[in-house]
Amino acid sequence: MKKIKYSEITPEKIYKNRRSFIKSIGLGASSLAISTIPFANKSVANERDKLTSYKDITTYNNYYEFGTSKGDPYRNSQIFKTSPWDISIEGEVEKPIKLSMEEISEMFVSEERIYRLRCVEGWSMVIPWMGFSLSELLSKVNPTNKAKFVEFESVYDPAQMKGQRYPVLNWPYNEGLRIDEAMHPLTTVVTGLYGKKLPNQNGAPFRIFIPWKYGFKSAKAIVKIKFVEKMPTSSWMWASPREYGFYSNVNPNVDHPRWSQATERIIGEGVWAPRVKTLMFNGYGDEVASLYTGMDLKKYF
Repeated sequence: MKKIKYSEITPEKIYKNRRSFIKSIGLGASSLAISTIPFANKSVANERDKLTSYKDITTYNNYYEFGTSKGDPYRNSQIFKTSPWDISIEGEVEKPIKLSMEEISEMFVSEERIYRLRCVEGWSMVIPWMGFSLSELLSKVNPTNKAKFVEFESVYDPAQMKGQRYPVLNWPYNEGLRIDEAMHPLTTVVTGLYGKKLPNQNGAPFRIFIPWKYGFKSAKAIVKIKFVEKMPTSSWMWASPREYGFYSNVNPNVDHPRWSQATERIIGEGVWAPRVKTLMFNGYGDEVASLYTGMDLKKYF
């Protein structure tokens, strides 16, 4: 399967001036690297794959803390305060830490990462994120032998997040990964998108992105990361365990109880554009399929 380079699908102005991105988010020049790791700038591609527009990425998304319609996150998050912001990493670790966003920006190098996003609802985008591997951050705390899973807790602030005033989900939002999933190099801490600072409606100031899983696994506005021994129960598992499993890998062979996962609608291609076939692991099987060797992916969905 063909892989596409950042320069092949990114508008020329952004591609040539991508280093200027660092100035727009207030980081030092040493904080930005043009990616050299094998998969940082990959996106599974064919003729129909191209970057989703900045407008679509930032105005069409799910973020129930700000409302349940696709436009609510954009409309209701603009005055959300993301500074100061601290992230604690604790649990089954030898060296628990608490870091500010400023400290994280100084400690880690951001790079361009173009990934496909596949929503469990059956639509997809191609997004040019900025970020770094979550493993770089997690390795700072030295997980103990008891650590088998990583739990992510998002902020609880109903005064600013009007969606949290209603019991749509079990607040605060919680997600989880197996430790080898969390430490995989594709699992990303996102610092920005499209040459700009990460917008509030897309999970600022601290979110993760796991490109081979359905979008809801990528928690936004995270304030706590906890290493645990037992599998955590995510917010969507609490809400509907029959429909949302812990792994939630993109899998065209396992349908949602209420709709097929075999195809997807590409955002930005128009209402009448044909749906396209969904790829196993969202097209990242070469990198991540080995994590699930021997597992029944219909049982462990």
